[in-house]
Amino acid sequence: MKYLNFLFVLMFCNFGLRAQVTDRNILAAATPLSAVETSLLKKEAWKPYPLKPAEWAAKLPQKLIDMHIKEAEALADYQFPNLPATIMLDFARSGDRLRHSGIHFVKRVNLIKLLLAESMEGKGRFVEQIMNGVWSICEESYWGVPAHIRNTGLPDVENPYVDLFAAETSACLGLADYFLGAEFDKINPLIRKRIYAETNERIFIPMLTKSAGYGYMNRKVSVNNWNPWIMSNYMTAALFLEKDEKRRAKMVFESLYGMDAYLNGLGDDGGCDEGPSYWFAAGACVFDGLDMFYSAAPNAIKVYDHPLIQKMASYVYKTHIAGNYFTNFADADPTVEADGVVLYRFGKAIKDPVLKDFGTYVFKELYENDYANPAVKVPNFHQMRKVQNILSFGEISNEKSVYQPLSDVWISDIQLMLSRSNDKKIVLAAHGGHNAESHNHNDVGDFIIYKDGKPLLIDAGRGNYTARTFSPERYNLWFTQSEYHNLPIVNGIGQKVGRKFEATEVNYENMGNTIRLKMDIGKSYPEEAKVGKWNREMVFNKDKQEMFLNEDYNLGANSALQQVFMTVANVDFSIAGKVVINDADTKLNINYDPKIWSVKAEFPSTEGMEYESFKTKWKGKQVQRIVFTHKSPKLKGKHSFKVSFE
Repeated sequence: MKYLNFLFVLMFCNFGLRAQVTDRNILAAATPLSAVETSLLKKEAWKPYPLKPAEWAAKLPQKLIDMHIKEAEALADYQFPNLPATIMLDFARSGDRLRHSGIHFVKRVNLIKLLLAESMEGKGRFVEQIMNGVWSICEESYWGVPAHIRNTGLPDVENPYVDLFAAETSACLGLADYFLGAEFDKINPLIRKRIYAETNERIFIPMLTKSAGYGYMNRKVSVNNWNPWIMSNYMTAALFLEKDEKRRAKMVFESLYGMDAYLNGLGDDGGCDEGPSYWFAAGACVFDGLDMFYSAAPNAIKVYDHPLIQKMASYVYKTHIAGNYFTNFADADPTVEADGVVLYRFGKAIKDPVLKDFGTYVFKELYENDYANPAVKVPNFHQMRKVQNILSFGEISNEKSVYQPLSDVWISDIQLMLSRSNDKKIVLAAHGGHNAESHNHNDVGDFIIYKDGKPLLIDAGRGNYTARTFSPERYNLWFTQSEYHNLPIVNGIGQKVGRKFEATEVNYENMGNTIRLKMDIGKSYPEEAKVGKWNREMVFNKDKQEMFLNEDYNLGANSALQQVFMTVANVDFSIAGKVVINDADTKLNINYDPKIWSVKAEFPSTEGMEYESFKTKWKGKQVQRIVFTHKSPKLKGKHSFKVSFE
């Protein structure tokens, strides 16, 4: 279920406003349509993957082949179910997604498992079941998910819409045609004809004729992970299925040009404001598309050395904290079941040794049993990445991890910093930004602190995605509100959503042993909060292992002033002037003036569909909110909290 809970960005999600669009168009400039037409291998000449058992045996350890065959054998009794209208209507009726997802994604995962096993074994044991799976998927009225067709509940089959999972499905069927097309023809040539006809009607024609109207193709504002995710799958389907070489080249070019819309919206530092968990559906999907294209057009000009591609790729290790913890501002998850093989392959392609080593670290050290590695499993998403990954399994297995996390990071375009103490045990991360970011939370000026790989001061993260999550009710959910982040509450009011609610005068300084991040977060609050200036300064002494949170403010009213700290560790108030946050033998102290502040703690609700994941998200530890309340707030004032460690 944790995969299902990762799902979906509704059409309500903000596709733009992340950064100023820069018309770089680096992919289309490097490979215009004429270059695609001349460099692209013909469909029948392009053989990116093994097709026979002997070819697989030459590429993979026998143990890995046996594992895939065993997984397919376990599906001997699996029947590909249909998706009735009642289940399609769940989202419109109740906001629930899980019943539909539990059928939709399992069908595609099982299809790929069966395909790989049959291709590796070549005995024909799984062919009939694969045929049934392909036919069942072709019979579906809609290849996407109901949450992505807004309020209609049921799809309009005369007006097909290409969402993330419609595009993914087309790539899955492209893989089926590639691996088992010849076997299908032995049974009945109408199987492959059906695959193409359905993909053409649902994907190719809409993308060629009306994709300019899709939000993820907008070239005037920044777009999010939908763009590269869909473009890479659209390209994959076109390469595998389209027989008209001129049309095939056009669709491949349109995929590259389409992906430029995503790259154009990135800042020069390549920051992903959706967070590291979404990077695997964004930056990594750019690599999926490029890797697939260069496989089919080996003589095309490559853009791997472009600074933007390099920086976009490096974002993921720059935001790594420890183990499987990453920075998780906005909707990003705190833990990421990272794909070490795609990191390794991306690092190798762009000649970034840190990314390559990071991928090896994730693959070998975070998942010591290689055959239980997430990269080996058939995922719910990114199926062509799965196939590419297993072909790199032998290579990465022979690598040694020498990864060392970066000491200090500043990503200016999303105003994100990360710094480690000199002994690497303490990690501070913070950001400025604005409150109209993709997957936004109202969290301008938020920060998090880990020690020894343990979360002590946290960003709680997101809850489960439901109909409310990307509706006008989104900011009624506590985890999106600044009042549940490490931020001040001014006159009882938190920050508001919108591009104008932002950090200003942001200044980052790296002075060796001391890191300083300063910003004015006053504009992130609405007018009714009566905030003039609110200068927030974080000063981290990496040698002394202490951080000062300094606040300097001017207010138009002073009815109430509170400061929030969020944690999943134990909280001890027994010593006046010091709150001790501890996780076993790891301790963080918040030192404060008890003459000025009173303090209490409370547990936000975990009841309801939107909050279900908080029961397990932090390894079973409950999110806790510590609230400091100023005893006599002034219109103008300064105060500090000292964070130290034991």
